[in-house]
Amino acid sequence: MAKGDPRKPKGKMSSYAYFVQTCREEHKKKSPEIPVSFSEFSKRCSGRWKAMSDKEKSRFDDMAKQDKVRYDQEMMHYMPGGKRGKKKDPNAPKRPPSGFFLFCSDHRPQIKAQYPSLGIGDVAKKLGEQWNSLTDSNKQPYLIKANKLKDKYQKDVADYKTKGKVGSVSMPMPMAMGMMANCMAPKPMAKSNMDDEDDDEEEDEEEDDDEYDDDE
Repeated sequence: MAKGDPRKPKGKMSSYAYFVQTCREEHKKKSPEIPVSFSEFSKRCSGRWKAMSDKEKSRFDDMAKQDKVRYDQEMMHYMPGGKRGKKKDPNAPKRPPSGFFLFCSDHRPQIKAQYPSLGIGDVAKKLGEQWNSLTDSNKQPYLIKANKLKDKYQKDVADYKTKGKVGSVSMPMPMAMGMMANCMAPKPMAKSNMDDEDDDEEEDEEEDDDEYDDDE
């Protein structure tokens, strides 16, 4: 399980990882009392792997393929909890399924009906085995459909991006008129300036009164 989220599916293993796992189990059975350093063990495994033929590696390749199917299936049902980040636009185009996923959608109900006690991972393995056993001609209908969905998805994404750019540049007319009105409106006189002018007028009136008194 991944650190931080115990519900996240276990990562998929490569064919070489399965081979190393097998070597480790063999060593524990043959010589459990003899400790082996990690570097030495890794060198031995690497040497054996390089010397193996493709036919000998094929069983580990099959194990890796089945585990990838298991991982992909579990990731489809996995919902990250408490993940922060940019929210996805609900109107954005959804990614199209692959040919294998289209095959799974068709055959998953049959597997569940035939093996009702199987979990998600085991159902995924069964589907992976069936998919790998198909001939290229039997896979073709699913691959053709997947390619058509992919082409449609790419067009939808292009249209979605174009609409997004246009929407970000344009401005609603009421908002634009409001901004123009604010720019053209005269600024109100500050209160301090108005008070100063009132004081000046009062001083002028007092000076006029003084001049009138002097004339008398």
